[in-house]
Amino acid sequence: MTSVLVLEGPNLNLVGTREPEIYGYESLDEIHAGIAARASELGLSVDFFQSNHEGALIDRLHRRDFDVAIVNAGGLTHTSVALRDALLAVERPFIEVHLSDPAEREPFRHVNYLHDVALESIVGQGARGYHLALETIARQFGGARA
Repeated sequence: MTSVLVLEGPNLNLVGTREPEIYGYESLDEIHAGIAARASELGLSVDFFQSNHEGALIDRLHRRDFDVAIVNAGGLTHTSVALRDALLAVERPFIEVHLSDPAEREPFRHVNYLHDVALESIVGQGARGYHLALETIARQFGGARA
């Protein structure tokens, strides 16, 4: 069974209450429940990790106990060469997901250190973006059905 790590960066723990007009009204726990249900339908195993600390995210990647990752790096997308380096160093494919579309927001969000090394980037789809990423993973890496 393909194992998927859902890695989420700073402030995503506030989803549902932080700027819901941008990020949606579902809490992170609700989003995770939906991801877990869809992963099960697709025959994928899933593990979740969220941190507001760059080093904790990097340490989690270094465990290399997953086949593929879904990464919503939040604001670190625009600032963290270290997270990019870790994603490359662990030699695991990943799909980048963002609830909003950073390219349609403030100019500083147009910088993206992950886009060119991700298998795919799914932006502006809200929580549905995670499900789309799971479906891509099931098609490309194996699962019950996509």
